[in-house]
Order: sequence, then structure tokens, then C-alpha cells
Amino acid sequence: MKKIVKWSLTALSCAALLAGCGGGNGNGSESDQGQAKTDADGTRVYSAFMGVAGKELPEDNRINVALADLVGARAEVTWLTGQTAKERIGVMIAGGEYPDMMDASDAYSQMVDAGGFVPLEDYIDDYPNIKALYTDLEWEKIKAANDGHIYAIPQFSSVKGENMETNYGQEAFWIQKRVLQWANYPQITTVDEYFDLINAYAAEHPETDGQPTIGFEILTDDWRYFTLENPPAFLAGYPNDGAAIVNPDTLEAKVYDTIPEAKAYFQKLSEQYDQGTVDPEAFTAKYDQYIAKLSSGRVLGMVDQYWQFEQAVNSLKSQGKDEMTYVPFGLVLDPSVQPQYKEVPSLNTNGGLGITISNDDVEGTLEFLDGILSEEAMILRTWGEEGIDYEIDENGKFYRTEEQRANWINTDWVDTNAIDYGYLPAYKGMYSDGINSVLPHEQLSEFQENLVDIDREVLAAYGHEKWSDFMAVQDPVTPWFPIYTERDSWTSSEPAGIAKQKMTEVKMKWLPKLVMDGPEKFEANWEAYMADYEKNVDYKVYEEKLTEEVKRRVEVEEEILEKLGQE
Repeated sequence: MKKIVKWSLTALSCAALLAGCGGGNGNGSESDQGQAKTDADGTRVYSAFMGVAGKELPEDNRINVALADLVGARAEVTWLTGQTAKERIGVMIAGGEYPDMMDASDAYSQMVDAGGFVPLEDYIDDYPNIKALYTDLEWEKIKAANDGHIYAIPQFSSVKGENMETNYGQEAFWIQKRVLQWANYPQITTVDEYFDLINAYAAEHPETDGQPTIGFEILTDDWRYFTLENPPAFLAGYPNDGAAIVNPDTLEAKVYDTIPEAKAYFQKLSEQYDQGTVDPEAFTAKYDQYIAKLSSGRVLGMVDQYWQFEQAVNSLKSQGKDEMTYVPFGLVLDPSVQPQYKEVPSLNTNGGLGITISNDDVEGTLEFLDGILSEEAMILRTWGEEGIDYEIDENGKFYRTEEQRANWINTDWVDTNAIDYGYLPAYKGMYSDGINSVLPHEQLSEFQENLVDIDREVLAAYGHEKWSDFMAVQDPVTPWFPIYTERDSWTSSEPAGIAKQKMTEVKMKWLPKLVMDGPEKFEANWEAYMADYEKNVDYKVYEEKLTEEVKRRVEVEEEILEKLGQE
């Protein structure tokens, strides 16, 4: 799903000093939009709006000031609140005024169609740090298929050197550490094994801190219902293409709603709901209620993207309930199937940070972005200031003291010392010294220093060094991945866009019913669901459109590789 952030937001937003997460508190005034200004000390200020919720930090926070001193400019970042991105940006489009730069989120296509972004392809080569974010092949892929323009710089897919990921921030079947500990750390491969373990634990532990234990939770609030509808694709051994599954031999895209794994999974959920394992409030609870239940520690397991419940994990840690935090597993139905949950960093070519037509200093803005991508600036953005936020040992390795680590999990301290640049371009991986990870929590020694006893016990029991080791990496990585970027560009008036909307409506109508009505009605409900799907969803148009795009991307990659080879 497009909602997936390619690195956990923690990676660049919170734990690594880029504090662009939490509750938003403003959209910025219209008078500020597109009006570049200069501070009293000569620092150029560029306005930036991010079409997602975030937390605005004081302009005088320490890292913000230090970075502005280094590069001679700063961004004044505001975040979405009170509206959807499409609503908020629709107002901007109607008024014809924008901030200097913008991540339009779900309204990216809206902005492109409105001519709100400045094409950047003629500028990129003049800014070496921006250019170095991606290979020539990747920059060619970033160009819009219809006109060849680059309208935005993707922020979350650039990796320098080795990918040093320690945490796992994507989709998985999650289970609490205390459950694994109680069962003496069993290997879990299938959905059946997963639910058997949860049910066995819940039978012996019907309450958690005086409240009923919840065996399995499902998040179904609005667009977040993807945690209910997309597991069949993973269970069948496909990666997170989001929109469909793609046959790598025929290049044909197919909906995953009708595959055998979908029926088997929802039948399993129906059985688990009937016996009380699934939370009976799963299909009526809002997102904040879901987070509250996870934060209480009484939910044993769920399917979700880590970034979507990360705040609950942080709450559990702050309560000293680390044994109630979660471990990821890439489950299947048939143990012979190779799971493909863990994505490699991949380009989302349907979004990113764009410079708007209201910007009166495009080159200055690009110079600022290029400046904050220098290694010196990136170290400041991710590790902070030497001697205050981190130290360097005799071998040149960065590390933090206990006091410094404690600072960066203290939200009040972060607010006055961090920087809210989490949605401006950045990269992860390794710095040029080959010793230090770009992100502090991906420095293995730092990651391990932050572990508590239960963490070390779990990792040792499974023979892993870090949480990302629990998940096998997607293999192979295909030229079309992720195909959902095509689907997200469709308008609601296109035949494929209409089919997408109808598909969503039918699934949101039937999937809860399949689960809640019980096993005895499942077969009849499934037949009725499939009949409704066939009658009201023109999914063939949807599949054909995606298949066309899959084949186009394969051809484009072949053409680009041939072109680059010739050059």
C-alpha cells in the first residue's frame, strides 16, 4: 500500500533526530505560502508543507540552528492537520498559491495535473548530492511516463553502501515476546502454528493486568483496513505490490481477492473469531482505540505495518512492558512457499518532495536540499553534534553514552534539540568511512546497547543479531515493483479507477461479514461475496491496466539499460 513508509518513520524522523512524527498542529498561513524570506542573520528560509500528520518543532531548536548555520538556509516545515491531503491541497490548487516545496502525499497526482510542481530534470545534474541519491537508471525511472518530467525527489529509498537495517518496519504477523518466551521460543512458519500458539497462551493467561487478553487484533478503520485485506498476497508468496499479484513469467497482474489463499485465510479468521480469539470490536474500533488496546499490552498478535503501531510499542516500553512488545514473522499457509514480506528499498515514483511554481528561488531551494544531503549535514541530521549527542572512539566509530541515549527517547528533550526534516530528502546505509551507519539505531553496537533483557533473550533464542533478521528479504526484485504506484495515480473517473473504488467497496462490505458470521455460514457468504465481486467490480479492466503498466516498466528498464550501456 502507498501508506507504507519505506523506512519506519522512526528511522529518519524520531530516533534519528528527524522528528517529523506525532500529532500535527498546523498547516501554515496562506501568507507564508511561496514567499521565501530571509532571517535577520541572512539565513534563507524556505517554506515546506508535508501532506501527512507531523509535529512542528520550535525554530530555535538546537539542531535546526546548527544545520542552518552549516548550509546557510533552513526549511520552515508545516504538517497536515484537520483535513485529508487531497482536501488541503485542493484548496491550494484552487487559490493557485503554494509553499516553496511540498510532499503532496495522496494528492501528488492532483498537484501534477494542476501544474503545481516545477519540472526538475534539467536541474538535477547541477547538484551532486541530490544526483547521488539515485543511479542513472533510477532517475530515468523517476521521470513521468507521459511527459518525461521529474516532478519530485523520492525521499525514502536511497541507500548508500550496505543496508544496515536493524529494526523491521514493514508488514508481518506480529506476536508478543512474552508469548514466545512462555512457549520456549518455537519456530513459527504457518498461520495455523501462529494461532495455535496464541490460543494456547490465552487459555492460560485470560487476563492481562486485570483486563481480558485479546488474542488477535485487526485494524479496519478507513484506509487502514489493508491490514485485513492484503495478507492473502503475502501468504501466497508474493511481495507487497499492494495493488495485485504479478506472475513473473507471464507479467500478468491479477487481483489477490479471489485466490485460494484469500478464501483459506478468511475462513481461518472466521474460525478464530467464532472461538473468541479475534477481538469482537475489531470491525468497529477506530485507529486510536486500536492503539490504546495495543498500548495496554493485552493484544497478543496482529497483522500490521510496524510504523502504524509504533507509538503503541513506545508506550509499552515507557511503561516497562517490553515483554509485551512484538516480534515479526513472515507466515504462509503452505510451508513450502517462500515468504516475500521484507521489501528492499524501492522507488516510489508516484510521489516525493516537489518544488512548487510559487517558489521564487528554485535554484536556491535545490542548493539548500543539496546542502543538507552533504555528509557533514547528514551526520548532524542523524547523529547530532559531536560531544553533545554522540562521541567518537579511537577507531572512528560513533557511539552514544547512556545519558545521550536517554535524551533521544525523551520527547520533551527532542522537541528542543531535534529537527523536523523527516520528509526532506535523505539517505540511509553507511557513511563513506565504511564504519558508521547513517542512522544511529542501525549502528549494530548502538542497537544492541539499547536492548533490554527480554530483547536479548529473544534474539539469542532464534540466533539473530537484530529484528530485521526475522524476515527473509524479497527475492527477486522485479522492474515493476511496487506496482501500486501506478494504481495510486488513477483518477476516480478512469475505468480502472472506478473498478478500484468498487473493489474497495465490495471488500469493505464483505470481509467483516465473512469473519463475523461464523464458520457455519462461511461457504455461503464466500459464494455471495464472489458473486457480488464478479457482478459489481470490473476487475478485468483493473488487471489489464496493471498488466499494461507491468509490461511497460519491463520494457522501459530494458531500454534504459541498453541506453546507459551504449553511453
